[in-house]
Parts: sequence; C-alpha cells; structure tokens
Amino acid sequence: MNQAKDNTVKNEFLQPEDFGRVAVLMGGLSAEREISLQSGTAVLNGLLRKGINAYGLDVDKDIVRVLEKEMPDRVFIVLHGRGGEDGVMQGTLELLHIPYTGSGVLGSALSMDKLRTKQLWQSAGLPTPDYRVLEESSDFLAIADELGLPLIVKPVHEGSSIGMTKVMHAVDLEGAWKEAARYDAEIIAERWVQGSEYTVAILQQQALPMIRLETPHQFYDYNAKYVDDTTGYHCPCGLDETTEKKCQAMALRAFAAVGASGWGRIDFMMDANGELWLIEANTVPGMTDHSLVPMAARTAGIDFDQLVWQILQTSGDSKNG
Repeated sequence: MNQAKDNTVKNEFLQPEDFGRVAVLMGGLSAEREISLQSGTAVLNGLLRKGINAYGLDVDKDIVRVLEKEMPDRVFIVLHGRGGEDGVMQGTLELLHIPYTGSGVLGSALSMDKLRTKQLWQSAGLPTPDYRVLEESSDFLAIADELGLPLIVKPVHEGSSIGMTKVMHAVDLEGAWKEAARYDAEIIAERWVQGSEYTVAILQQQALPMIRLETPHQFYDYNAKYVDDTTGYHCPCGLDETTEKKCQAMALRAFAAVGASGWGRIDFMMDANGELWLIEANTVPGMTDHSLVPMAARTAGIDFDQLVWQILQTSGDSKNG
C-alpha cells in the first residue's frame, strides 16, 4: 500500500449529492475530546448548510463496528489528537475503503510526532529549534545548560499545547518533564525562541494568509487557544508581501516534508533577527470559533461553509492502494 496519500481535488464534486453520505467523525478518546466535539459540531452544521447529506459520529471504542455497519460514502475527520490525527483512524478507513479528508497514514503519523517531525525538518534543511529528548535518567541541569534558558518542554504526541511547560530555571526542568510524562512516554525539551508567533493554514496545497498571534500567557497554550478572549489575532499579519510569501513557501515545504496533504497548518516563530523557526505541523487543526484555519480562510474570502466544502473535496482521492 502506498502511504503517500494523493489529495488532488477532482471536479466531480459540483453538487451536494456528489459527496454522497458523509460521516463527520468527532469527539474520540484523546485529551482533546471536548475541542473535537466543538470543531465537529461546527463542521457538521457547515456541511448541512451547504446541503450535504452529513451526520455526526462521536467516536468511541466501537467505531470500527459502527463504520462497517453504516459504510458512509466518505468521512470528514475532525478528531484532534491521538486516535484521529495520528494515522490510526486513517489506516482504519483505508482498510474499510472509505475515502476521508486530509492527510494519509504516513503524513498524519509523522505530523503528530513532534520529535520525528523535527528530525525530518532538520534532514530537509528546514529550520527548527534545537532540542533534547528527556528521560528519567537525563541530566536535567546539563540539558538546560546545553539548550539555554528559557526552554519549553513538550509531550511528543499531544496537541493543543497539552502537557507543555515553559521552563525559566534549570531546577524546574525535571518537574516540567514529570508534568509532560503524565501525557506521554516521549518528552522533548526545545530551545525557546523569543519573537513573534505565526501560523500558515494550508488548503488544497495552497497557503492561506498568515496569522500573527499575541497572548498575555507565557505561550499560546490551551487556554489561549480555546478559552480566553485576550488572545490577539492579526490577519493580515503585518509583514510585507515578500516576507509573507517567503514564510508561506517555507510552510508548504515543511508540510510536504512530513508527507502531509489536503489541509492543515504549520506553526512557526520569527526571532528578533527575522529568522524563521518551524515549531510544529497540524493535520486536523481546530475548527471552533477560536480556530485559526477558518480565520485565515475568511481573510482569503472563503467563508466557513465554503471552507468545509473545500476540505471535504480533499477526500476525492483518499484511497492509497
């Protein structure tokens, strides 16, 4: 089976009925369940407003049996985190021969893995902050000295900034590792980049207008993303056209480097010297009222309902075999 999913959009999706019966997968069992339910509900409502025969499925341990019984014509994946964004659901749908939105098995699995994503970007000559893998036996003080302070500690396989801690003092690194270890067996410490945070949404292999993020929090954490109204979103982002195009081109390269396709988001930092640093890739980004992809789409003249239509189009060539 070819693991590189082809998301070439075909022209057969001209009418709502051309999509057939669409299951919107949401919820799931990951730490991002509640956000997935919000995203999934928004997506489902958008599809219904476009006249598409769509229905929601709150994913649980019986999802394979449910899919085998119902056999929808295609699936819109709005499952954030493990079990939905990491290649597991994508592989299940391929075994069932059900077309689905977004990245395939390989792109999903790699993008969900922060460590392997960074390793791939480094091998492709793409800039990403230096890091170290943390373990119980690590010399935490030595690692803090090597990377420099501050730094940020991350679970390798979680999204939405879950389990992340900014470390200001070397003596706090071990405690940050313990906090991250509540969520994952693999943990990394990453050099902190002081500067402005940006994101590039990608839709059907095109980069949408960039967004610059501002938050009073130490970083763009879970509350800043989904709860607080204090986060500032700047779109247009304020960069000149040449610089923005450079950033968008880098985001497309980074997205392709991990085998991602269809739609998603690349997050990066720009330091005080104007240098770009890739942070992570997202293959099933949020679709809530706080979310970044719908915001970038609006700036590009694409309303929410048209956005979900275009994402659903990426299920056109989801079979890998």
